[in-house]
Amino acid sequence: MLEEALTALAATGGTAVVQAAGTSSWQGLQHAVARWFGRGQEDRELAARERLALTAAALAESDAEAVVHIRVREQALWQARIETMLESLGDDERESAVAALRVVLREQATSSAVSAGDDGQAIGGSVHISAHHGAAALRMGDVNLSYPSPPGLQQG
Repeated sequence: MLEEALTALAATGGTAVVQAAGTSSWQGLQHAVARWFGRGQEDRELAARERLALTAAALAESDAEAVVHIRVREQALWQARIETMLESLGDDERESAVAALRVVLREQATSSAVSAGDDGQAIGGSVHISAHHGAAALRMGDVNLSYPSPPGLQQG
């Protein structure tokens, strides 16, 4: 049984795989995760790539009602795969694998771009929306969008 911190790391890994599937960051994460599982052995890396492809396909082919269930299932499967990998390693190898997985997940987190389709808005970070006397303002990090007060209303 893994210690709690490693179980949490495995859960983060499972979540990262499912969140990246079908996005612009998928190819990079898929490559890095497969390489991590392969640990220098081509056959293990290929097997991991095939499992990752199955995950992406399952998510892409699911309808709106099933996608939540499939996401939960795939996250749990990837968490279990990562845990099993870590459990199979000796202490020194495990320490190295943990460090490598943390790098993969950190790179994934920093490279994930926020995007939206034609009919939506995506914001990375916090959002503050307020309204005062019929006028609204939206603040996103360093970006401010606001609507001027209607004529005749004082700001304040």
